[in-house]
Formats: sequence, C-alpha cells, structure tokens
Amino acid sequence: MLNDEERQLQQLARTFTQREIMPQAAELDRSKAFPQAIYDQALALGLLNLTVPEAYGGAGLGCLALTLVTEELCRGCVGVGATLSINSLAADAIIHHGSEEQKRWVLPRLVAGELASYAATEPGGGSDVAGLQTRAARDGDDYVLSGSKTWISNANHASFFVVFARTGDGGSRGLSVFIVERGTPGLRIGEPLDKLGQRCAPTCEVFFDGCRIPASQRVGEEGQGFRIAMDAFDHSRPMVAAFGVGVHARCLEESLAYAQTRVTMGQPIIRHQLVAAKLAEMSTSLEAARLLAYRAAWLIDHGQRNTLAASQAKLFAAESVMAAATEAVQIFGGMGYSTEYPVEKLFRDAKVLQIYEGTSEIQKLVIARELQR
Repeated sequence: MLNDEERQLQQLARTFTQREIMPQAAELDRSKAFPQAIYDQALALGLLNLTVPEAYGGAGLGCLALTLVTEELCRGCVGVGATLSINSLAADAIIHHGSEEQKRWVLPRLVAGELASYAATEPGGGSDVAGLQTRAARDGDDYVLSGSKTWISNANHASFFVVFARTGDGGSRGLSVFIVERGTPGLRIGEPLDKLGQRCAPTCEVFFDGCRIPASQRVGEEGQGFRIAMDAFDHSRPMVAAFGVGVHARCLEESLAYAQTRVTMGQPIIRHQLVAAKLAEMSTSLEAARLLAYRAAWLIDHGQRNTLAASQAKLFAAESVMAAATEAVQIFGGMGYSTEYPVEKLFRDAKVLQIYEGTSEIQKLVIARELQR
C-alpha cells in the first residue's frame, strides 16, 4: 500500500520516536513540560510541517504522509505527537484558503520552527462551530475582535493564531477567519489548563479585548469561516485518527509483552483464553482503525471528498483506542493502575480522543448526514 518514500518516512519517524520520545514520555507527563528539545530535533529531521508546499519551504507532502508520521510519534507519546503535529491544522486553513500574500507571510515561518494555533473552541461550546460568539466588527480597513477561546493547543508558544470569529448574524454563514499575530494589542493568553492526560501538550484560554486586525489578515471571504472549518476537519481528522492509532499500537505492544512474561497459575497469562481474546480483539481493532485513517488520508490526497471517511476514521479510532487502553489496564491488573507501568498514562491520554476535533457523538451525526446524501 505504501510506496518507498512513505515507508522511509514512516521508519524515520519510528526510529526517532523510539530514540527520543519514548525515554522521555513519562517525565514529560509528570512535569507537564513543553517538549521543546524534541520539537527542535523533529524539525531538523524534516518530520514537521509536511503538508506545507515546496514553494514556501515545506516538504509538499500529503495527508497520508502526515498520518503515517503522526501515528509513529503518538506511539511514543500522544501529548508530544499532538504538539508536534498540530501546526498542520492552522497551516491547512491558510494553504487551502489563504491569499498568496498570506501564504508567503506565514508558511515559511512555520517551516523555520514557529508554532501556530487554531483558535475555534469557545467556553460556551466546541462542537457547535456555527454557534461561536467571538465577534469581529468591521471598522474601516480593520476588524475589531472581542471574545475568548479555550482549549487552544500550543497557544502559549504560538507566534500567530488562526481565529474564527462572527462577522454576521447567527448561524454558519456569519463566521469569518483571521490571522492574529501574538503581539497584537488586546490579545491575552492564559496559563496552560491542567488536564487528565496529554499533559505535556499545552492548551490555554485566549482572550481578545478589542484586537484591531487589518482586513488583509482575513482568510478567504467574509462569511466563509464555517466552510473553512469543515474543510480543515476533512484534512485534520485522518491525522487525529492517527493519534488514536499510535496510542492503540502502544497499548497492544505493552500488553503483549506483559502477557508473555507475567505468570499466574503456572503459565504466562497470554495462555489464559480470556487474556488471549483481549489481545486478539485489540490487534484486530488496531488494524481496522489504521486502515480507516489511511483511507481517509488517501482519499483527500487524490482529490476525492473524504468527509464521511474522515469522520468514520476519527470515530472508530477514538472508540477503539479507549477500549484498548481499558483492556491494557485490565491485562496488567493491579500494576496497570500504577504509575510504574505506562498503561495508566495511555489510559489517561486516550480519553480526550473521544472529545476533541469533534466528539464521538458529533462524528456519528456527520456520518448519518453523509449517508443521506
């Protein structure tokens, strides 16, 4: 299925993960420290900003390449993998909807190592994109932004933000998108929020108190924000499904190794049928999640609509990884509840995959809607 270039990229990411991420994952989780050194190393190896076109200094690769790399990074630590991959969400909005001037302004900065944040979720709700309340009021050649966002990834390290704000009446047709520089007067970034899992991946509140933004920093036409958001999800959900695939693969890896060495009743527990069945189901659901993620990425790389496939991949990966993490803790028994072993972290890290980038419930609604087309 994969060509030689894709296999080489996958292997590069796998080797990097084993050498740099896995030995530090537990400590990064405990300290909640941003993985700056790992980020710098991954950047130098060419593992980041894969979808930025070559014309702006990027690798010019597709969604499948990003999905392959992300899976490997998240096998080591999904907090690290998410932090390293999330630039692509902000980048894709500009790549596919920004002006040439905007692309030349910000995309080379990402390739050079700067971070960007995608600022859509608000305190009043994340699933209801059409109901966002942050406002951008037109004032001559500028817009004035007022409102707040929450759970914004990498916000405390971002150089700029891709911000969704309301420019018209309520509903999906009243949203627009803006590039907001970090130093803009009136922009304030809160402290990182404390979280159950993915603790080294910072997420913050972001506040806009009369931020004046030139109209030239609006991405696309006024009122196109909802369409831009939905298009971004089509590109990002295969990647987020890969977050789950990576954690799932690690759950299976750790569980299999433990089941082969843990002895009860005179034999390794893998010889107990109920434990063996858990491993068999975990392996099967992993392969299914992986193929769904790859298919959704392949479709969009080949110019085909992937909304249904992307939601199916994200839903299945999120649900199956949560089940796999639960079973991993069960296979480890009491030791699965201990921080001495990695499966308790995998369990904590997995849960939010059912929530962000569209909850599992939202994915089901999207899937049902697409089936009616």
